[in-house]
Amino acid sequence: MSSDRAYLQSEYPRRSTTALVWLVSTIIAAFVIQLILQSPKLDATGTVARFLALTIHGLKDWHLWTLLTHGLLHDTSWPFHILFTIVGLIFVGRELEPILGARRFIGLFAGAIFLGGLVWAAVNWRYGGTQFGASAGVYAFLVVLTNIQPHQEMTIFFFPVSFRLRHIVYVLLAVDLLGLVFYELLGAPAPLGLNPSAHLGGMLAGWLYIRFLHASDGWDRAAGFALPKWLRFRTDKRPAPTPAFGQRRHSTTLRADVDRILDKINSHGFGALSDEEKRTLDEAKDLLSKH
Repeated sequence: MSSDRAYLQSEYPRRSTTALVWLVSTIIAAFVIQLILQSPKLDATGTVARFLALTIHGLKDWHLWTLLTHGLLHDTSWPFHILFTIVGLIFVGRELEPILGARRFIGLFAGAIFLGGLVWAAVNWRYGGTQFGASAGVYAFLVVLTNIQPHQEMTIFFFPVSFRLRHIVYVLLAVDLLGLVFYELLGAPAPLGLNPSAHLGGMLAGWLYIRFLHASDGWDRAAGFALPKWLRFRTDKRPAPTPAFGQRRHSTTLRADVDRILDKINSHGFGALSDEEKRTLDEAKDLLSKH
């Protein structure tokens, strides 16, 4: 039968939809729903803002979910608000997701939205107001990508000049700090409808991720939590016993395992590795250092 032929069988791996595509699609779908709910026939603008947008009054009423849901809303009267968010996600996310993997990519985005909302609420607790938008997630992605690839260059729209990504981050950081000091802390709205505190909260989330979570299993393995030498307990620094020949993994088997693990890192990121796979990499590293 023709179905028995190898080239007709559906054994080829199919490319799954990336987390970036799901994220952008979700934001666009939420914007379309927002437009429908705010149409003259439904006139549900107040309902959307009351249950999904981040407000000081809502937090006082324990609407804690708005610390995350506000990232789904955008200004319908100014389409460039969602346009800049989508463009930023695509430009940075397509470079960052293959490095982090889908799980950490989405986790970083959600954490940036949450922390950006917290920082905004702390700054505006006295003045009130409303916060919505996913720009904090874009700013977190920029900080993380800048630290992972410090020499990465990017061309902005129609400008024929490429800029170092870290220089773009420095400019954005300076603009948001000025907006925070001269506008938001004084209770005045920042130009162009910006919310500098939320942006700075997103940058802080990116820095915390790089400092404590990247290339590790979590906070317990973070380099930043190492105790100073004068607080560490003294231990007997005897050399570790050399494993017997029978306990050592055969070099051919080890090489096959390392190749499989490297393929997994390229496909899903370092965070997708299990503890056993990380120990295998450490074993291969020790073996190479001895040679």
